Amino acid sequence: MAAGVRAPQLRVLLCLGALLARAVPAGVGAVIIGEAHGNVTLLCGNASASRGLVTWYRNDSEPIFLLTSNSSLPPAAPRFSLVNASALHIGNLSLQDEGTYTCQEVLNGTRYFPVWLQVADGPYQVEVNISATGSLPNGTRFVTQGSQVAFSCGSGGRPPPRVEWWFRAASGAAELFGSNGSHSSFALLQVSTSLQGNFTCVATNTRSGRQRQVTTELLVYSPPTSAPLCSAEASWASSKLRLTCRWDGGYPEPHFLWTEEPGGMIVGSSKLGVEMLNNSQVEDGKTFKCLGTHIVGPESGASCVVQIRSPSLLSEPMKTCFVGGNVTLTCQVSGASPLARIQWLRNLSQPEAVLQPSSHYLITQAGQSSNLTVHNCSQDLDEGYYVCRAENPVGVREVDIWLSVKEPVNVGSIVGTVISLVLLGVATVLGLLLYYSPVFCWKGGTLRAQNMGDMMVLVDSEEEEEAEGAEEEEDADVEEETREELSKEVHKHGHIHRVTALVNGNLEQLRSGLQDLQDDNSAQQSDIVQEDRPV
Repeated sequence: MAAGVRAPQLRVLLCLGALLARAVPAGVGAVIIGEAHGNVTLLCGNASASRGLVTWYRNDSEPIFLLTSNSSLPPAAPRFSLVNASALHIGNLSLQDEGTYTCQEVLNGTRYFPVWLQVADGPYQVEVNISATGSLPNGTRFVTQGSQVAFSCGSGGRPPPRVEWWFRAASGAAELFGSNGSHSSFALLQVSTSLQGNFTCVATNTRSGRQRQVTTELLVYSPPTSAPLCSAEASWASSKLRLTCRWDGGYPEPHFLWTEEPGGMIVGSSKLGVEMLNNSQVEDGKTFKCLGTHIVGPESGASCVVQIRSPSLLSEPMKTCFVGGNVTLTCQVSGASPLARIQWLRNLSQPEAVLQPSSHYLITQAGQSSNLTVHNCSQDLDEGYYVCRAENPVGVREVDIWLSVKEPVNVGSIVGTVISLVLLGVATVLGLLLYYSPVFCWKGGTLRAQNMGDMMVLVDSEEEEEAEGAEEEEDADVEEETREELSKEVHKHGHIHRVTALVNGNLEQLRSGLQDLQDDNSAQQSDIVQEDRPV
């Protein structure tokens, strides 16, 4: 009977409390924010104070009973519960739970504590769009340097989230690029490598503070600015030939494909552009082609070729060195691809022994030209053949150089002897000229007037002495020669005497000589007339 009376009294109290709760002005009291699908606890006044009978209502158009601390009355729903016999705990929040709640406490009177519950939801999925050139398999986007890029980002929630764009370079702090309501967009003109990094779109729920973000890495690529270069190099450690292809100036590194031409047989493919050839692939005159492709370069790519060739040698076949002197042997290599290794050897008992630089041998090399300088030449040690060897993976060439070592020659004595011989020859020629050309001397004497008479006398005296000596040596048979020869001899001597008298100024002798000559001629003519006469 008593229990039946108590139940109607409690219902009356609850209805009275609900009517009183409607009189509490909305917006007064604490504001609690909860997230959808989450849990929230609403406090009833001062949690540390002693508690009486606590009842929770929701203030809608009509007050709605939720639960009370009186255990005889069950909650309106299982997700409502009391914490510490006073606080209202709501589980699995939904957007419909947002509103004003009132806590009624009866203890030495009745007090009301309103609480405003706000439910936040989101931000929802963040949608990012970047108008890049392309994307990599891992999701990284890339653009070509100097191009234009547009960025946009959007998200939803309750309330609508705030959307921001942030940029962080590889090394540096984050930088805000743009901020707007629930959608943000901007564009970059003439993209440079300084804008390579991470672009992040952040959506923030302004009520709950919850954030959702999407980060996209953007790479700025640039094609190579130069033409590809091909080269062949010798790998002496492995005795193989290495093909190298370089295409500088681009980012990232290009991709290289090596083929054998003609025919297009693939040798290898890599990003390094380096391929090793074994001995079976190496042949003099072979041509190899490298095709380079770049992710933002020309679609057809770019190529270069290299031809491998064995070396050719050029040098002097013979060199001479004087004992104690120095001599330099030169060896020039041409046409070698790859570059050849040049060595010097002696063709003696150990022909394969390579000469090493020392105080006696100085070896220098500039490009593909090598010089071997032999110091302090010795006939016993240094004379002989020297071998210049040029070697690359394609072939080996050798050339022999003969070094002759001789004793030094006294150059001063040779020059003196030559000069002496030249002077002697000149003197001989002048002497013969003066000896066999008396007319030339006579003409010279007439040009110099009378002061050259002594020279003419000497010449005539020599002729007279020679004539007199010839007359003394004639035997008796010569004296009996014909009268014609005798008259010629007399005429000759008479002429000489006249010339001598004329030169010496002896006029009397000249007259006497002329008279004698006339008498001789008269007698000669008389004799001749007599002989021609018939007997």
